[in-house]
Amino acid sequence: MSLSRLGCSTAPGSPGPSATSSAARRLARVDTTLQDPSPAFGRGDPIVGQLLDGRYRVDARIAVGGMATVYRAMDTRLDRVLALKVMHPALAADASFVERFIREAKSVARLAHPNVVAVFDQGAQGAYVYLAMEYVAGCTLRDVLRERGALQPRAALDILEPVLAALGAAHRAGFVHRDMKPENVLIGDDGRVKVADFGLVRAVGADTNTTGTVLGTVSYLAPEQIEHGTADTRTDVYACGVVLYEMLTGAKPHTGESPAQVIYQHLNEDVPTPSAVVPGLATELDELVASATARNPQARPFDAVALLAESRTARAALTDGQLDAVPPQALAEAHDDAEDRTSVIRRVLPVDQGTAHHTSRLEMPPPLPPETARSGARRGGPRRGMLAAIVAVLLVLGVGAGVWYINSGQFTRVPSLLGQTEEAARRRLSDSGLELKGVARAYSDNVDRGKVISSDPKSGARIRGNGSVRIVVSRGPEIVKVPDVRGTGSAEARRALKKAGLVPGMVTKEFSEDIARGQVIRTDPGAGAERHPDSAVALVVSKGSPVDVPDLTGLSVQEATDALDEEGLKAEVLPGRVNSPEAAGDIARQSPGGGTRAAEGDTITLTVSKGPRMIDVPDVTGKDVDEATRLLKAAGFEVEVDRPFLSFSDMIASQSVDGGDRAPEGSTITIKTKGL
Repeated sequence: MSLSRLGCSTAPGSPGPSATSSAARRLARVDTTLQDPSPAFGRGDPIVGQLLDGRYRVDARIAVGGMATVYRAMDTRLDRVLALKVMHPALAADASFVERFIREAKSVARLAHPNVVAVFDQGAQGAYVYLAMEYVAGCTLRDVLRERGALQPRAALDILEPVLAALGAAHRAGFVHRDMKPENVLIGDDGRVKVADFGLVRAVGADTNTTGTVLGTVSYLAPEQIEHGTADTRTDVYACGVVLYEMLTGAKPHTGESPAQVIYQHLNEDVPTPSAVVPGLATELDELVASATARNPQARPFDAVALLAESRTARAALTDGQLDAVPPQALAEAHDDAEDRTSVIRRVLPVDQGTAHHTSRLEMPPPLPPETARSGARRGGPRRGMLAAIVAVLLVLGVGAGVWYINSGQFTRVPSLLGQTEEAARRRLSDSGLELKGVARAYSDNVDRGKVISSDPKSGARIRGNGSVRIVVSRGPEIVKVPDVRGTGSAEARRALKKAGLVPGMVTKEFSEDIARGQVIRTDPGAGAERHPDSAVALVVSKGSPVDVPDLTGLSVQEATDALDEEGLKAEVLPGRVNSPEAAGDIARQSPGGGTRAAEGDTITLTVSKGPRMIDVPDVTGKDVDEATRLLKAAGFEVEVDRPFLSFSDMIASQSVDGGDRAPEGSTITIKTKGL
């Protein structure tokens, strides 16, 4: 489906992308029937018609959410149309809701990104707490999917990439959206794509763990949001992967009869590949969805910027034919001509509703005897017309029943089997007229042993009434043992851990008298410990036998190098020289310092002295001892006081270096007090 043919209703109050492809700009051709809502929408709303905060004239209500209502308003001060998001008065008394509401304004104001709905102002009047936001005529991605079904890959990527640009700016600014879904992706009538509703935004470093509450929309929650209540940049990446799947297939990846079933699938089932629903879809798109929706957050792109790079790489690998392929799930396009509109023709169902799901045999009336038929013909048309009507009704019933059977009557839906025991699943299938075809077993950290992890076809899928279903039953959590990698090289140890299903973790180094340099001393947890697959195992690697580093200051470069060679250490002489108390050409300082420990073969860096810096000596004769000492030390000298025998004076009579002369910085100046 070409993006130029998309049409949807207007969704005011959302912004659009800075850089949009020509295909995305063609999205501007949208039906804007909701841009100016009818007076009936919002009739009786007490705020419509008011001048809020002495500035914003509320003209019409355009959207209602669980937390706030959005109005089209006029900023009478700047004479511009904008959207007012007003918190429901019942929630305005809740400080936490007000705080979240105000946080949205501050967060979005800090972003200032062209793909994010701009926030102009925030304020309150009485019970009304509001945000003044950018008003953009257009529609939501949900409107597009509802009206058009699955999108062509080019259209899906044209929408995804500006969304990722907006989220990438938020992520790099330290924020997480936490509620990405098609309803929050807005497409302006000028083709811009913008992300809206940062009402659940949190700082990345903030504590997002809640007690008994998970914020977000069930269909787009990442497993870690559900299991731990935590959210970071990768939870937004997961939601974007689900949205991409929905754009490519026209349906959500996880469905169920209740939110609990959807949550269960997020935790225990990978998002299916889009090509399983849309045959012929490019593998690059399958890989893009799989990367974004990996159940392990560590396997996902770190943030939206990284996912945007993957999206662009995938796009570059696709041909024009692959990008413009029309999926079978794409809905027929709407036309303005009345003759082209789809009409609904009601069909008459048999009275016996109990047989509606089975093939029915309809008895036709026996043919009239020839004589009767002739007499009827002679008597005229009324009776013939009645018979024709009866035959027509019976034909309609027969055709209707046949069409119903072909489309629905021979199908049923797979019942919910997740979390059921094998025996309970077998009974449910039997009660639905289905057969249990096979049972596979797999490890699961989240599903108790003996309970169903998944089914094929999955719960809720349409299947023929006499079809069969395979199930996967949990073996409980899989446990692996940490291998013994002591004495092996670091690279070999990492390979052994990966082969065992574990993840090499942090590497630290220690001295060891027994283990050669570069080989593993131990692991944490130790060898033989039992852990779940993908658990991290830290490695402690040997730095070799310790060597005492000698003190080299004051030695010549050659003497220092020879001393290090004797200890099995290497010398690196830095090119620059520094002033120091050491003689020019000798070692001024070293790193690491003398008396520390290093591993055999380590390198010690040496800095060569260019001699002490010569500085002026202050004249302290005639001053008392305390003042003279202070002046000399402030100038950079050490001070030694010489008091003659039986001297009781604090007055300085002389100094070892006369005032005004120069002496090496750090050298000692001797001051002598007056004698008897």
